[in-house]
Amino acid sequence: MKVVRLDGKVFSGTGEGGKYVRLVWVKKQVEESLGFTPYEGTLNVRLDDESIPRKRALAKEPALEIVPAAGYCRGKLFKAILKDCFKAAVVVPDVLDYPENVLEIISSENLRKKLRLSDGDKVEVRIIL
Repeated sequence: MKVVRLDGKVFSGTGEGGKYVRLVWVKKQVEESLGFTPYEGTLNVRLDDESIPRKRALAKEPALEIVPAAGYCRGKLFKAILKDCFKAAVVVPDVLDYPENVLEIISSENLRKKLRLSDGDKVEVRIIL
């Protein structure tokens, strides 16, 4: 098992990730691939400069695929761990010009509340390959 560590800070997003996760076909694929129903929102993390190349390298790694409905983008799912114990997944949308320094993390629960996170809090995300 290979683990990729990414570090960054929590920030408030625009709500687009939550809209995506609420789509029936996305929920179904997450349930089938990861075994949990995703909370209808994402935890947004702005990566530090050292983590950006490691995130970029994920493009070459095998991932669970989100196969889109017509008019939507593809995405990749990577199993992840936060705070040394909390199971989650990183969603990497296949969108032109998607910021390299942003991670969107999903879980079965509201991660902000569960882990008591606020904007600016540092987090370590470990991606399991």
